This record gives sequence, structure tokens and C-alpha cells, in this order.
Amino acid sequence: MHGRIAENTHVSAPWAIGFAVCVALLLCATPAAAEPGWVDKYVELQLRTGAGSNFRIIGTVKTGDRVDILSREEAWTQVALPDGKRGWIPAGYLKAEAPPEARLAETEEELRKLKIEFETVTADASRLRTDHDEVAARDQQQSEQIKQLTMENLELKTGPRWPEWITGASILSVGMLLGALLRGSASRRPSPRIRL
Repeated sequence: MHGRIAENTHVSAPWAIGFAVCVALLLCATPAAAEPGWVDKYVELQLRTGAGSNFRIIGTVKTGDRVDILSREEAWTQVALPDGKRGWIPAGYLKAEAPPEARLAETEEELRKLKIEFETVTADASRLRTDHDEVAARDQQQSEQIKQLTMENLELKTGPRWPEWITGASILSVGMLLGALLRGSASRRPSPRIRL
């Protein structure tokens, strides 16, 4: 029994070590989330290939530009631009929030999108109201047609009533005529009277 436990521990130990190494490699390989930053003040900074003014210039960033901060050194900050370009700029020119001009532009863009969305929703609501009115009118028309068809169906099931009324009146008239004739003939017959 003890031999089996030791054997299982021996077999599972390499798997556990391998799993731990894989997890560690994945954690190390995953890049850290970049911290957003915006260029502060009224400046235009040169984007360089390395942390120093002796490195080659590969672009510029200016006030209000958004960058992702990748790493920081004493006097330089490595950033990534929205187009994917990476480089170094002098430290101390980035803020954690966008400057008022950038926030205003962003707010105006959001307002423009909201206006378009509002116009779309208003048009959809108007179209839905029109559709609802059309459906209500069709529903009213169909209700009236159903009432009319129900009445016609009832008439077809029961048939016209006037022949029954004429037949009843004829029977009643013939009965009254027969009654009158029988009464008249009964009054003409001599009544048998017993005489004493």
C-alpha cells in the first residue's frame, strides 16, 4: 500500500512541476496592461527609438494626444501610440486624464452620436405609431366584417322566417274559418228536445 502511494506521488510530481512551469511562463509572457496617459501642457514632443536625446526621432506627439504608457525610467517614458508605433518621450509631460480640449472634443463626439441615435429612435417610434394605427384600423375593419359574417351565418342557419309566419297565419286563418263553419252548421240543426 505504501509502495503504491509513493509510486503515484512519483508519477504525478513531474506533471505538477510541468503545470507550474507552464502557468509561470504564461504569466510572464502576458504583457502588463498599459496605463493610459495624455500629453500635457502646450508642447510637441519628439518620439525617439530609445530613452535618450541621442536616439533617432521616429515621430511626434502633441498636447491632447492619447498614449499608452508601457514603462518609465528616470527621465524618459516608453509609450505606444494608437497606430501601434512605440517610442520614448521625455518624462513629466503626461497626465492621467485628458486635457479639457480633448475631453470637450470627446464630449462633442458623444453628443453627435447621441443626436443621431435620438433621431433614429424618433423615426422608429414614428414608424411604429403609424404601423400601430394601420393595424388598429385593420383590426376594427376585421371586427366589423366578423360581426357581419356572424349575422349572415346565423341567417343562413335559421333561414328566412317569413315563410314560417305566413304558414302559421294561414293555419290560424283556416282554423278560425273551420271553427266558424262548424259553429254555423251546429246552430242550423234542430236541437233534439225532449218534450213531456
